[in-house]
Formats: sequence, C-alpha cells, structure tokens
Amino acid sequence: MKLITPGEVNGSIMAPPSKSIMQRALAAAALSGGVSEILNPSFCDDALAAIGACRVLGAGVDLKGGAVEVHGIGGRPSRGGVIDCNESGLCSRMFTPIASLSSAEFTITGKGSLLTRQMEMSEGPLRSLGVQVKTMNGLLPLKVKGPLMGGEVEVAGSVSSQSLPGLLLALPLCEKDSVVHVRELRSKEYVSMTIDVASAFGVKISNKDFATFKISGGQSHKPAKFAVEGDWSAASALLVAGAIAGEVKITGLNKNSRQPDKRIIEALKAAGAKVKRGKNYAAVQKGPLAGFSFDATDCPDLFPALVALACYCRGKTVLKGAQRLRHKESDRAAALVEEFSKMGADIRANGDLIEVLGVSGKGTPLTGGEVDSHNDHRIAMACAVAGLPSEKGVRINGEGCVSKSFPGFFEALQSLRARGK
Repeated sequence: MKLITPGEVNGSIMAPPSKSIMQRALAAAALSGGVSEILNPSFCDDALAAIGACRVLGAGVDLKGGAVEVHGIGGRPSRGGVIDCNESGLCSRMFTPIASLSSAEFTITGKGSLLTRQMEMSEGPLRSLGVQVKTMNGLLPLKVKGPLMGGEVEVAGSVSSQSLPGLLLALPLCEKDSVVHVRELRSKEYVSMTIDVASAFGVKISNKDFATFKISGGQSHKPAKFAVEGDWSAASALLVAGAIAGEVKITGLNKNSRQPDKRIIEALKAAGAKVKRGKNYAAVQKGPLAGFSFDATDCPDLFPALVALACYCRGKTVLKGAQRLRHKESDRAAALVEEFSKMGADIRANGDLIEVLGVSGKGTPLTGGEVDSHNDHRIAMACAVAGLPSEKGVRINGEGCVSKSFPGFFEALQSLRARGK
C-alpha cells in the first residue's frame, strides 16, 4: 500500500521514455538486417515484454551504455516459439502479425487482464492474408503460423488501433504489394507514430486519409540509430499535479510529438491552469480552475488524469469518449467512478460520458481515503495525484502496477514533493 500525504509540488523532472514508441522501435529494429541502437530506452514492463518478444523472434537485444543494441534477424523469423506479452496489449497485437511472417508456429500469450482482452481484430485480417490463426474464443493464448502473404485486407479500427502497427511493419517484408483498408480508425496519431518509426528504419508506407494504406512488397528494414522521445501519457498525471497542487516542469516532451496524449495541454488550458510550453518541455502552475468539456475519444489514456483534474475544478466537467475505456487494463470507466467516489468525488459515468462535479465555491478538496488501483497503472497514478490537495491524503492498494509504463512514478512524485512547501 502506498500513502500519499497532502501537500504541494514544485520542481522539474525529465519525462520517462515513451513506451509506445519504444515498442515500435524494438519491433522495427528486430526485423532489420543489422545492428540498431535505441537511445533513451524505456525499461517499463511493457517495453521489457517487447524486448522478450524480439528475442523469441531471434533478435539479439543487449544493454550498451544506457542504450539498447538490437541485432536484427534481417526479415522473416526462421523459428517458432512462445511470446509472453505480460500485460501489454500493444505487444500482443503488434507481434502477432510479425510472428506470422514465419512458416513456423508461434504462440502469443500473456498474463492478468491481457488474457481477457479481445484479439478478434487480429484474427480476421491475418486469415485473409494466408495465416493460420487459432485463439481461445477470441482471447489469448493465440497460435499463428504463416507465412504472411501480403495482399488486400480490411481492418476494423473502431475499438483499437493496436492491430495496425504489426501489419504495417510486417507487410513490407512480403513479396506482394499490400493495401490495408481501415474502418472507423481511432487514435490516428498512434498510426502516424508507427509510420514514422517504419520510415526511420527505411520502410515506406503510403497513407490516404487514414483509411487506405498502400505498402510496396519486397522492402527491408534497415538498421538505425533511433532516439525515443519522452512519454506524454506518463507525464500527464504529473502535469495535472502542477495544476492542482503547485507547479511542475517536465522536460523531454516533444512539442511536435505524434503522441495523442500531448492534448493534456489543451485540457489544462481549458480548465484554467497556467501553462507554458517550449520545444522540449511543458510547465504547469496552479490557477483558478473551472469545469470544462473535453473529447478524449482519440486519447482515452488521459481519462484518469483528467478526472483528477476535474475534481479540483469549480463546477461541472464533462469528458467524452468513455466507451473506449471498457477494454483497458480494467473497465477503466467503472473503476474511475468507484475509486474516485471513495475519495469523495461527485462522479458518474453516463454512456460515452464521464461527468464530474468539482469543488464547491469554498474550494473544498476531496476527502481522500483508501483506494484500489484495479491493477491499472493510470488509475494508480491519477489517484496519487488527486490525493495531494485532499484533506486526508490517499492510500493506494496495488500501486506496483505503475511499473507497466512508469516504474519511477512514485519516486518522481516524491522528488517534486521534496521541493514543495
């Protein structure tokens, strides 16, 4: 159990590396025909799962002086094996198409909540491209046996965009040209991130309005030196801490990033926080906060931090896009309502909306209390931040889940506390 006592924050820290970009870079490097160097690497649980996946594919992955050196396989995997994705949804969905490049059989599996998350969005497209696929009623473990042939395929993007990265990285290695048609794509920025990473490793992907992707066959991934940028998703909770409990500056955040969660800046400004941005930093200072409306449909990972922010805004906040929270590490919408209610928040989920009635005219903070993380890293971080201005602070059960994306979160928060009043 982690205790967060009431208090202020004041200081500057470096953002952790983006786990989403790290995983994509590892996959591209593993497929390349040479030695790649990944700078500013992430070693969160999801990134470690991707490192393990690369090794099962046959790539060598070594830590070299603070960077990660990847000895690529130069194309299709030549052997099968078991890829354990731990609890990483991206790892499972991205490495499934990559493993299907091989004519050997791979088993994709995981742990915890990942075993309850749907893999159907990967099954259909792969079968239509000549791959043998078998799941446990749409769930992991999943078995694939290729080879992936390339061609024309349709992918549903309404629930998640996570089925696309693996296809976009694997299809260039097929002999045939490919066309990927995507219906109702969400989180387009994550797809842009994949295309950018592929380009950094020498692969070209043509994109028309995020609905049609044309990929020439016969390409190969080239080894590269690739720097992972800071993680806007992980930084969002600490930026909210600045808005509700003092002042925070986070460096290493690319102002022009493709990451959709950089929109936390829009939400903070809408709430009335004092925000400054530079090319590679964001700074947030507490100000008079008021309820706001925000559509987080394409950046659902921001919901926990936004709820923490809304609790300290005077009046009502309406957050749209809650339907996309049903298939995360937890049923994140229900978990947010349950845990923030324990701390004294006036919060409810209503269809696609989460509504929060913030502090009263006297500025009464949350009471605080004991909450459960639901083994969800973003809920643990949001509850910790929300406890800072509360009356009693907050005790968080299952706080270790932050290792999924930001292993050093509580240490980072404590370093900001040590400089506060």
